[in-house]
Amino acid sequence: MLAFLAPWLLPGRAGAQAENTVLIRDAEVEKLLRTLTTPLFRTAGVDPALVRISLIQARAINAFVTTGNRLFVHTGLIQQSGEVGELVGVLAHETGHIAGGHVARLPEEMRNALIRSIAGMLLGGAAAVAGGRNVGGNPGAAILGGQALAQQELFAFTRAQEQAADQAGTTYLARLGWPAEGMLKLLGRLREQEALAVARQDPYLRTHPLSRDRMEFVATVVARRPGASGPGFPPEFEPAFRMVRAKLDGFIDPPLTTWRRYPESDASAPARYARAIAQYRSGRADNALELLAPLLKEQPGNPWLRELEGQILFEAGRVEAAIPPLREAVRLAPNEPLLRTLYGRALLEAGGPARLREAVTAFEWSLRAERDSAFTWRQLGIAHGRLGQIAEADLALAEEAMLNGDYPRARFLARRAEEALPAGALKLRAQDLRFAAQRDNLTREQRDQDDAMRRRPR
Repeated sequence: MLAFLAPWLLPGRAGAQAENTVLIRDAEVEKLLRTLTTPLFRTAGVDPALVRISLIQARAINAFVTTGNRLFVHTGLIQQSGEVGELVGVLAHETGHIAGGHVARLPEEMRNALIRSIAGMLLGGAAAVAGGRNVGGNPGAAILGGQALAQQELFAFTRAQEQAADQAGTTYLARLGWPAEGMLKLLGRLREQEALAVARQDPYLRTHPLSRDRMEFVATVVARRPGASGPGFPPEFEPAFRMVRAKLDGFIDPPLTTWRRYPESDASAPARYARAIAQYRSGRADNALELLAPLLKEQPGNPWLRELEGQILFEAGRVEAAIPPLREAVRLAPNEPLLRTLYGRALLEAGGPARLREAVTAFEWSLRAERDSAFTWRQLGIAHGRLGQIAEADLALAEEAMLNGDYPRARFLARRAEEALPAGALKLRAQDLRFAAQRDNLTREQRDQDDAMRRRPR
């Protein structure tokens, strides 16, 4: 299920661009990214469990790393990659940034650049005053010169990081026996954009400045290792990549665009997948299911096709019919919390004590894997409430409120749950939540948010 989350503020980004940033959750896409990055991380000596990968809905080609080992991938990187090797090349490069600790060192370098810039301003101002005249006829020349020097030094630092990440990335690919041609192809395509105006360039060029040295280095690596010196990519990589790319095209682009890109004459599995999604998005559930049926027969072990079948039925109001394919999707991919949550939603809507108890089990399993899902906590609270388990419902909704920064509501619900629950783990959790939500235990930013929430009409 492709879920478009609410606009979300990225670390270090502000303004309209940040407000328009939308994160996407989808089990199939996330599974592909984990499959591609896990070998890279392990080869680089990075624990895959310590890297969080997030998908941003944006057509531009880009990927970047932020503090806390967070890797962000634009949907455009997947949609515009011609083959899995291009995507893997970028992921190998980003792995180089993570393993090299580049993001951790960048704030220090930025502070140093700022200090040098301020020093240049002060020295320039002092020189102008001491000389009793303008420097070069321009009172701001010395100040700008100091700022430009600091900026050049910072750019030199980032260029060195990019080259180091390229070198590390190609080393990881070599160790795995994976080809590096994809990295060169993508860099070559981006190099062609350098002459464009900045507004028309892909943001990858601004966050990952290209240079002749970078291109020559990667080209040399590819020339020395044509086709890789090992087994190449696992055979399942390319088909999985093409299905994910088709899925993103189908869900993100307008249906007419999808039908033009994947015409009826294209009988490949990715094309039929994309067309089925376009039919579903156009409100033609039966047409979408008709297109899916042959794919399901051809790929009976594909959990993502079962997930889509269940999603189409669920959103068409055929809740009981949606439960079997979603149950099968969970059986085929038992470790995917997003699938468990969708399955639980269908059970919740179906209702009845047995279905509701099964929904609680599904939501609880999902939350063991992803405790920071406010949406799933809310679904669990609703399920408990419909079963008449009010204290458990209050506790789940307190968890949701805490994650959403609604600290007054978290305190109220946690206290009410604590008073009603018997002694045990759940009561202790309610106490922990109540203490965590107390103003004295909040950060300054959280206290500001607490004040805003308390002023908000209920």
